[in-house]
Amino acid sequence: MNPTRRFTLISWLVTLLLVLGAGVFTYWRMQNPPVAAPLALAQLEQPGSPAEASIPQGSKVYMLSLPAMPRGLVLKTIIPTRPRYEVINHTVARGDSLFGISKEFNIKPETLLWANYDALEDDPHSLKPGQELFVPAADGILYKWKKDDTIQSVADEFKAESEDILTWPGNNLDLTDPQPKVDQLVMIPGGWRLSKAITLPTITRGRGTGTAGAAGSACGGGGAVGGGGFIFPAGNHFLSGNDYFSGHLGIDLAAGEGSPVYAADSGVVTMASGGWNGGYGNVIMIDHGNGYASLYAHLSVIGVSICQSVGQGSVIGSAGNTGNSFGAHLHFEVRQGGSNISPWYVLQ
Repeated sequence: MNPTRRFTLISWLVTLLLVLGAGVFTYWRMQNPPVAAPLALAQLEQPGSPAEASIPQGSKVYMLSLPAMPRGLVLKTIIPTRPRYEVINHTVARGDSLFGISKEFNIKPETLLWANYDALEDDPHSLKPGQELFVPAADGILYKWKKDDTIQSVADEFKAESEDILTWPGNNLDLTDPQPKVDQLVMIPGGWRLSKAITLPTITRGRGTGTAGAAGSACGGGGAVGGGGFIFPAGNHFLSGNDYFSGHLGIDLAAGEGSPVYAADSGVVTMASGGWNGGYGNVIMIDHGNGYASLYAHLSVIGVSICQSVGQGSVIGSAGNTGNSFGAHLHFEVRQGGSNISPWYVLQ
């Protein structure tokens, strides 16, 4: 082939390929328009912003999503727990118990009881709605200072350390002249005293342990004897009020007005008395003939009589709200050798 003709043919082929390539590229651009630069989210959310005004109506906006690295939240601020030193007041509400209030403020029930002798007279059942109670900041004795008191004499009285009284921040004592004012409330950290609440003496059937009383002396030594294992004297097995502690020598079991009360173990009834009875209300005591005795208080009904033998689980009365009681419940005590012990030790 002539060289001139060959060159012409090649030129036409190259031109044709270029034209076809340009056509394909133009078609591809029509189907895939160029991506606009991403707009800030804040700009898109603000009507009338310059970014929004620059976007032609009907145009598509393509947002570029970039991967983000997650970061955990680290708190640098440490909030200190500041101890409380001042005495605060608590208004008794319906449903409160001395034991429950003490748990709420993280102090022993004895501390709360001792701090409020004027209102409660060492009897947790004296709690009534509307009463204002002193709540100490720590365990011990909240003491009202008297005229002739000294730091050392008060520390000795309540088996505490004089230094603890002097350095307790809530007492605000001037260490150069540390003499509290008369009637000032002074905290005795770690202080202790005996409860002054009235308790009924243990009455036996006339023999065995405990303090024999006239009501039981005529029963003689016979009658039913317990096996040493105690069942719950109420249908409910949980508290409705106060637990056992040195200022409350029994447990308050949940029991509605008129619900049955059962003999916790077999024995002989040595007390079945209606009336106030030092705040116990209608009360029953059973001597179990093996060194144990049990007491059931605040009853609405007494269903047994003195010197009567009863078997374990037999109905002896009904729960109530008599005596110094704050709502219907069963106050239950256990004595061993004439002294109170926690009923939880023997209940099955």
